[in-house]
Amino acid sequence: MLAKHSSTYANAPYWLADKTLASAAKPFDRAQLPASVDVAIVGGGFTGLSAAITLVRAGLSVAVFEAGELGSGASTRTGGMLGPSFSKLGVNGLERQYGRDQVHASIRESLVAFDWLVNFIREEQIDCDLKICGRFRGASHPDHYAGLVEQAEEISKIVDFPAVEVSRERQREEAGTDAYYGGIVYPTDGVVQPAKLFRGLCEIATREGAMLVEKCPVTAVDRVNGRFDVGFAGGKVSAGHVIVATNGYTGGPFGKFKRRLIPIRSAMIATEELPEDLVRDVTPNLRCHGGTERLVAYYRPSPDGRRIMFGGRAFGRGDQPRLYVPYLQDFMTRLFPQIASAKIDYAWSGMIAYTFDHVPHIGELDGMHYALGYCGSGVGRSNYFGRKIAQKVLGLAEGKTIFDEFPFNSRPFYTGKPWFLPAIMKWHEFADRRGW
Repeated sequence: MLAKHSSTYANAPYWLADKTLASAAKPFDRAQLPASVDVAIVGGGFTGLSAAITLVRAGLSVAVFEAGELGSGASTRTGGMLGPSFSKLGVNGLERQYGRDQVHASIRESLVAFDWLVNFIREEQIDCDLKICGRFRGASHPDHYAGLVEQAEEISKIVDFPAVEVSRERQREEAGTDAYYGGIVYPTDGVVQPAKLFRGLCEIATREGAMLVEKCPVTAVDRVNGRFDVGFAGGKVSAGHVIVATNGYTGGPFGKFKRRLIPIRSAMIATEELPEDLVRDVTPNLRCHGGTERLVAYYRPSPDGRRIMFGGRAFGRGDQPRLYVPYLQDFMTRLFPQIASAKIDYAWSGMIAYTFDHVPHIGELDGMHYALGYCGSGVGRSNYFGRKIAQKVLGLAEGKTIFDEFPFNSRPFYTGKPWFLPAIMKWHEFADRRGW
């Protein structure tokens, strides 16, 4: 059954439908910025705010510079799914590239990162609809099921991360579709409402004394007498340290960082409100979901359980809902024909960043600290990496992470513009149709 494509949706994140969330941050007046700060953070998303909270609580003065409105990037445009984000390459693939000990350590720390964020949200009492609902990952081709089981077994040898096999005969207990060939449930994964999480981080950062400056792109960073002059339209600030936390929006004077990242646009749609029994037919246990496609799709119920939210890759340059809404709606309908007639109320997209080795990176380049490249798993990684990079600035032993040991490499002649992506996405689309 083909979907009847919607054309009357709002081109805006569903997460920001509550207007109090759209203006959750209280920006600092750039005219009131001091001449110098201890730390300048470039990027006002999860990474930047997490770093700012750790730094101001340690007594440092911190200015966070956001090129757009605070929270206008991927942090309020994500699907809000939360898990340890084990690499999509799988254990064996990473071991061939980096070695057994380093890879196993990264998997253990990924689980630490997930647990840390869940505990942080609870301890700080951030109202962000946190639910440990579990995740179902379906095998999109008959040959993929064995690989899912094998990967779960590999992970279980390294960390205590539960996984439950679901046969094709039982998969409707988890997803209302016959499009999968069995799957795996990860019962300890969860979800958040990302705009509410962002609001909570803004409130903490502002309360603790961080200066959050929006609509203020950084135009230059120069080393001067062991410090940094951070320039922006109409002024500059001297900073003892600079943290680059721009991920999929990296550009401007940060070309060396940009050429190490592959920016990719990810898009999402949210249906109209649906009857409860229809939502439960799609996701009986109200989990978050995904498949094994190369052009990965992800979906979940809205926090109130009244909508289905469906995401995947966007096509074309810039935010073009006329291209990605039909694509996502058709994808959703192929999986769940029972909601083919559901109208789309919201459609939006944002930029994420992959790296050439599919591993997130943290460290120092040209004297500037960075935390970048979350590879589509940014909710947990960005918050944790923000804290880690702040601890490095503070010179704390706790800032050490196994991810320090992964080299942050580019490719010859690559400048940060992924001209090769359209061809790769076409190849992945073809491979998905063939089940490769």
